[in-house]
Amino acid sequence: MLLSDKYPFLTNYFTEALSNKNRALPQSILFYGNDLASQYTLATEIARLLNCKKNKADDCDCLNCKWIREESHPAVLTISRLDNKPEDDGAKTVISAKQSQMIKEMLVNSSEFHRVFIFCDRDSDGNISGLNPLNFQDVTANSLLKIIEEPQPGVTFIFLTRYIDDVLSTIVSRSQCFFVPSKGVNTGGVNTGGVNYDYSCIEGIFTDYFNFERKDVFDISKQLQDLSKTVSVTNIINGIQNYILAVLKTNPNRTELIKDISVLENARRQADLGMRAVNIFDDLCLKLIK
Repeated sequence: MLLSDKYPFLTNYFTEALSNKNRALPQSILFYGNDLASQYTLATEIARLLNCKKNKADDCDCLNCKWIREESHPAVLTISRLDNKPEDDGAKTVISAKQSQMIKEMLVNSSEFHRVFIFCDRDSDGNISGLNPLNFQDVTANSLLKIIEEPQPGVTFIFLTRYIDDVLSTIVSRSQCFFVPSKGVNTGGVNTGGVNYDYSCIEGIFTDYFNFERKDVFDISKQLQDLSKTVSVTNIINGIQNYILAVLKTNPNRTELIKDISVLENARRQADLGMRAVNIFDDLCLKLIK
């Protein structure tokens, strides 16, 4: 599946930003959500489009595109606890201050390429995971603030994480944040363009929620609480998310719904922490039903 089919809103946004002189690409980007592999693919695709010397086609064979696909481009670097460490850097469990200093020294010199730094975690088998307070500690994050806040032309920083709260707030405030939804759900629901968005568990309760009235918040919350007696809270949250994704698939201009997905990610985290259904759904409905 092409990236544009899987994430039409995100790919359209970045493609337009790269082609429209009146719409600048943010120089610091933060992707969040459970699908870290897709986040990494999006990050490398942005780097490819920024450096492509031909027509930016998916199958472009220019040298820059080839290098980026092979993860060998000299100006597109993955920064993780294992990738791109200075020779004297013995830190194996964190992105270190020495890596931050290495980036600053690189930026002293000009480059013919658009430089992209992709911050994430990666294990020895190459599996991508997200930044968190353990692998991307405050001392390193703080050391990057100035170059992120006042970036040079031709430099882009991209941060990958599962939860926004896992990245230092001052990094978040200097970045444009995008939720990358998981697309692995395939449970027999509504199919749109090859991806299955099952929301049958909440159909009739929460579909068309954006048309609900504020006075109905607690009644809708009570219906979701009753549903949680037979369907897990997590599956209910997944169903609501899948409904929003299905709406976005057929109505990509409804970009205001992207923010609602981040509300669901917080609800999912509350469920993981064992919060009561009444508290989760009251909070969720208060935030989603305007």
